[in-house]
Amino acid sequence: MPAAPPQSAAAQQAAAQQADRLLDWFRSLEPCVVAFSGGVDSAVVAQAAWLALGDRALAVTGVSPSLAASELEAARELARRIGIPHREVATQEFRLDEYLRNSPDRCYHCKTELYGHLDRLLDEGPWRVIVNGANLDDQGDYRPGMQAAREHQVRSPLAECGFSKQDVRQLAAHWGLPVWDKPASPCLSSRVAYGEAVTPERLALIDRAEGMLRELGFREVRVRYHRGDLARIEVPLSEVSRFADPGLRDRVAEVFTGWGFKFVTLDLQGFRSGSLNQLIHLEPPSA
Repeated sequence: MPAAPPQSAAAQQAAAQQADRLLDWFRSLEPCVVAFSGGVDSAVVAQAAWLALGDRALAVTGVSPSLAASELEAARELARRIGIPHREVATQEFRLDEYLRNSPDRCYHCKTELYGHLDRLLDEGPWRVIVNGANLDDQGDYRPGMQAAREHQVRSPLAECGFSKQDVRQLAAHWGLPVWDKPASPCLSSRVAYGEAVTPERLALIDRAEGMLRELGFREVRVRYHRGDLARIEVPLSEVSRFADPGLRDRVAEVFTGWGFKFVTLDLQGFRSGSLNQLIHLEPPSA
């Protein structure tokens, strides 16, 4: 991760005020468990919890085939850098039929499984509350996992303090967290088109494919899995032209098909977070 760029005096002051607001929020909190993925949102929450509560805060990462191996190692390293105690729990969402059939509410079942494990940690003590990294911007997208958070009384300090995603990145840069500009990296299951079964084998294939593209220099990338073993590659529009190079294009196609994809396509609309949500009909939220 590149070092954060220098901030203006005004930006530093604004970030310092945000930090004070978030730390005050945590200082009024009982000992907590942080749902910690290692992304920028959960990193800022973990940093604030550690600064405010010390050893009374615990970061916990759910581990399953839906978590890329590189993401797990990055989360471990980040927790060490922050200093917060860190645990890993093996979640069992792949035992749930509701998860495997990959309906649009898949994330609800995944988060329910994770928060169930975290609830059991509360029973052990001394922790009393679970917090996650949801921010204000998350409320404008289709996120069934937020329903699971409400059912388990999970608190969202970033949202409660009024932080947007940009605010979170600015605070991460202010604290010198190396993930301040890390692209969003949701679980591997989010790459599988709704209605197609989620299997460990498919997720391992997606993980390998995205890893290869990152090795080729694509930092923000998705490999979406569609029916018929079709791979749909998303990269930023500014990098789509790289696939005009026959050498790169042929190499990607050859490797992907050798691993098990039958068709390899490039999305000409470029990278879009949550693009698979276009395949479902969303009811407007109730008033």
